[in-house]
Parts: sequence; structure tokens; C-alpha cells
Amino acid sequence: MDNYIFFEEGLWMLVYAFLLSSVGLIAVSGIGLAVIESIERTNNR
Repeated sequence: MDNYIFFEEGLWMLVYAFLLSSVGLIAVSGIGLAVIESIERTNNR
């Protein structure tokens, strides 16, 4: 019973983690920009 991860599996895990984190960062930054924009709109009125 071997518990070590093969190189290709580890590489795919890293690729999926990178893609998920980049998509998450883009989504969070878009939400943050929308919130800031709405705050600026309410301050201008």
C-alpha cells in the first residue's frame, strides 16, 4: 500500500488549484470593484 502521489497527478492538482485561485481572484476583484463603484455613486448624489 503506497500513499505517495505520482508526479503527473501532483502536477494536475497544482494546475487545478492555480486555475481555481485565478478564477476566484477575478470574481472577488470584480465584486469589490462593483461595491466601490456603488459607494462612489451614493457619495456623488
